[in-house]
Amino acid sequence: MSPTSSSLAARVAAALAECDPARKVEAVQALAGTDSDGAPDPACGCPAAGFPSRPRLVPPGRVPRRGLGSAQGRAAFFHALAHIEFNAINLALDAVCRYPALPPAFYRDWIGVAVEEALHFDLLCAHLRTLGVAYGDFDAHAGLWELALDTAGDVLARMALVPRVMEARGLDVTPAMIERLRAAGDGGGIAILERIYHDEIGHVRLGTQWFRYACAQRGLEADATFLELIRTRMRSRLRGGMNRTARRAAGFSAHELDALEAIRAAP
Repeated sequence: MSPTSSSLAARVAAALAECDPARKVEAVQALAGTDSDGAPDPACGCPAAGFPSRPRLVPPGRVPRRGLGSAQGRAAFFHALAHIEFNAINLALDAVCRYPALPPAFYRDWIGVAVEEALHFDLLCAHLRTLGVAYGDFDAHAGLWELALDTAGDVLARMALVPRVMEARGLDVTPAMIERLRAAGDGGGIAILERIYHDEIGHVRLGTQWFRYACAQRGLEADATFLELIRTRMRSRLRGGMNRTARRAAGFSAHELDALEAIRAAP
């Protein structure tokens, strides 16, 4: 690890540990365009991810859900998205800090993802202000970060289950959300969702790429490994229809998608 890479590792770790949302975004944006020639620096470690004191975290069933036809309903919707994107910043930074002995491109890729997630969060916070609220004003839940903790010990599981299940679900539902916002006349919100949708296809594609890399390193067949992880660890999280076009663009095979549909349909 070169001194430059050690310095970068320390900056990534500091951004991950930062609790204040505005300072975290600033720290991540400062990473844009930086390069890495190696794995995380053990001297920097992988700190606990920083979260603000608000929003209050509650069970998923207690998070407010309101229709998009009212400003208050849209505020709750965009607040939920902002919380997802804040978690996604931490997820990307955590991957950079946590997993050693991977190609330099892995660390470059996930720093790039963190930068894009920080942009998404910043755009959503700005939109929330136009609706008269701020990030932290609504309750939220910790489901996405709980999955990050569950997969912390294995990069293969992390790449399979976070980008390719949880983030891929966003690809399934976003087009319908855009249409609902169009009916509500929220042009600013539509533009943000369209940007997120475009970028998230790339993020899920990176998850696919690095999941398959990890499988190849272990001599595992990727499709079969992914579907076994779904059956044993994630079946209860499968719901709703799939956006096959977006998932294919994100690297899913036709066989995977057919098998996922069969798993969803099974009693």
